[in-house]
Amino acid sequence: QVQLVESGGGLVQAGGSLRLSCAASGSIFGFSRMGWYRQAPGKQRDLVATINTGGSTNYADSVKGRFTISRENAKNTVYLQMNSLKPEDTAVYYCNAGLLWGKGTRVTVSS
Repeated sequence: QVQLVESGGGLVQAGGSLRLSCAASGSIFGFSRMGWYRQAPGKQRDLVATINTGGSTNYADSVKGRFTISRENAKNTVYLQMNSLKPEDTAVYYCNAGLLWGKGTRVTVSS
C-alpha cells in the first residue's frame, strides 16, 4: 500500500515562505486527485488545495494567491509552495490521496 510522507514544515516569520513536499512510496499516477489539508489546534481539518491528474487546481479562499500546489508524477511527489505566510496559517499540514493520509508536518508562523 502506498504511504505518504510530508516534509518541509517548520517555524517561519510572517511574510515568509515554505515549501512542503509529500512523497509517496509508490506511484501517484493512479490518484486522480491529491491534496493538502491543514488542522489548527482545536479546529477541524480543512482543505487547503487539491490538484488532479490534468493539473487542474482548487484552493481554499484563505490561501488563494499565496499558495501553489503542484505534482510531479515522475517523482511521486506533490508540493505546496506557501508564500506570504500569516500567523493564521499555523497548523499541521496533511497530504491526502484518495483514502490515504500522511502523518502531517507542522507549520508555525510567528507574528
